Amino acid sequence: MTFNITVEPSGRSFTADPSEAMLVAGIRQGIGLPYGCKDGACGSCKCRLVSGTVVHGPHQSKALSADEEAAGYVLTCCGVAQSDVVIESRQVTEAGALPIKKMPVRVSSLARASHDVMVLRLQLPAADTFQYHAGQYVEFLLRDGDRRSYSMANAPHTQSTAPQIELHLRHMPGGKFTDHVFGSMKEKDILRIEGPYGSFFLREDSDKPIVMLASGTGFAPVKAILEHMRFKGIARPVTLYWGGRRPDDLYQQEWILAQAAAMPQLTYVPVVSNALPEDHWSGRTGFVHQAVLQDFPDLSGHEVYACGAPIVVESAKRDFVAQAQLPTEAFFADSFTSAADKL
Repeated sequence: MTFNITVEPSGRSFTADPSEAMLVAGIRQGIGLPYGCKDGACGSCKCRLVSGTVVHGPHQSKALSADEEAAGYVLTCCGVAQSDVVIESRQVTEAGALPIKKMPVRVSSLARASHDVMVLRLQLPAADTFQYHAGQYVEFLLRDGDRRSYSMANAPHTQSTAPQIELHLRHMPGGKFTDHVFGSMKEKDILRIEGPYGSFFLREDSDKPIVMLASGTGFAPVKAILEHMRFKGIARPVTLYWGGRRPDDLYQQEWILAQAAAMPQLTYVPVVSNALPEDHWSGRTGFVHQAVLQDFPDLSGHEVYACGAPIVVESAKRDFVAQAQLPTEAFFADSFTSAADKL
């Protein structure tokens, strides 16, 4: 027996087995529901249950509180249909979602961008093609069955000159994967990835001005989107806010400044929250999402693309909607949940 899942207002539908999460079923059938961590930790897949019955697997209250569940909201990543279901999700992508593939990749280079950020480039199989939207991510398939997710930092069109992807990894001391990356990983190592995943990519059917908000290595998918916009000649105004604790956390400022010189519609605002005297920082300070509010007290006519630490993404969505009249459906995000965040 299967249940029918209908997504409003698009009217698209798919079927789900009684034991599988709705998100898994949707991805399998090419329905682009919004999501981030896929583990009940970030809340990116939260949507309203219009009708039907859904039971939830384990999830964090910050992703879906008891009050939200009582009010009729569900997480599709861990919500399992018990009947035919209708949900409301305005971010459903069009038919023809890109295929998800598993493939071996070879480490082509490792380069430190800062004391705790590694730029990892992976060579893709020459005999295969890997399609993705700028802003999406891949998962590394570890030998013990665990997975680790990282966003592509290069736009898809760059595959035409070199079939490789660029990832930005922050070292998490004690982290199973990043300890290996910063310790024993070397060029020509073979890894396995699966993807593309994620609903964080540019909505090209809009002409609204864009505010981009990145914290730390949340800059990686933003970089890919900016590369894509430049390549496609998309001239929508973009203001990029990149936040870090110290100036060194803004590890590719030279790249941004070069893009800004070539893209007149791009404005860059770096923000540092914990500058020390020896940093000689003269730029904006404080929390990066508050810098946005200072400059854009009214976001009602904008779209926001936010990526980085969960606390930054959550604070931005809450305050932009409540204080700056940003429509909820105009906030697109990828919350970088770590393995520790999912415990």
